Amino acid sequence: MVVKEFGGKDIVIRIDHDKCTGCGECVKNCPADVYELVDEKSVAKRVEDCVECCICVSVCPVNAIEHSSC
Repeated sequence: MVVKEFGGKDIVIRIDHDKCTGCGECVKNCPADVYELVDEKSVAKRVEDCVECCICVSVCPVNAIEHSSC
């Protein structure tokens, strides 16, 4: 299992790259532009900008994202 962990300002975001399909829903729906697609996988590039709304978790169709605030 390949799980990438990203942290900042007491927030931890884990993305399971085995599950991630690169659909981009997290990128499209995040109001703080935290996510980017890199090599067709989601990456939390700007965790420090996260507003803890948890939209990323709810829109991921394969449940690849875990967020410490959700």
